[in-house]
Amino acid sequence: MKTLLLTGFEPFLSFTLNPTMKIVEELNGQHIGDFQIVGKTMTVDFKSSGEQLISFIKEVKPDAIISLGLAGGRSKITLERIAINIKDGAADNEGNIPVDEMIQLDGPAGYMSTLPIRLMVEKLRELGYPASISNTAGTYLCNNVMYEGLHYVQTNDMDIPSGFIHIPASHALAIEHGDVPSWSHDDLKSSISGCISVLSDSL
Repeated sequence: MKTLLLTGFEPFLSFTLNPTMKIVEELNGQHIGDFQIVGKTMTVDFKSSGEQLISFIKEVKPDAIISLGLAGGRSKITLERIAINIKDGAADNEGNIPVDEMIQLDGPAGYMSTLPIRLMVEKLRELGYPASISNTAGTYLCNNVMYEGLHYVQTNDMDIPSGFIHIPASHALAIEHGDVPSWSHDDLKSSISGCISVLSDSL
């Protein structure tokens, strides 16, 4: 049995709920394909999120890593193609507001996802879920965590897939937050389970 590290985020900015947190909590300990899922929730903090992810990797010693993030306003599941070496954006939950800062001073400009993102998109569409590849994870915490995970894996010669998936808002979040596209929680969780199954089959 292989181990998958699955991470989500706590609520942030004006989003008082974060469906990735609930998905991670519910899938923690479950078995999908050849994976046992270890779910962890990340803080929304530019200064500590990278170290937190690395601590999870060291603790879990996973065979693969998928990080989840909320993209309030997107209507599809989006598989991120690339993380860039920049953190810049609105205040995080600790009040940090980086401007044009590099994530890793000695790191490359970007890292490509090593998840089978095209196969994941095709599987989601077969299941009836809108999905596409995204060419920008932004410059906020989602990009930051994706970059940090890929940087650690690459620089430590870990031959494991790693990458990031953005999900739309849940219905519960849309009701509370306002005018954003949303999916049911069950569909969000099912779509992520489908992506994990594809990853399992690819290894």
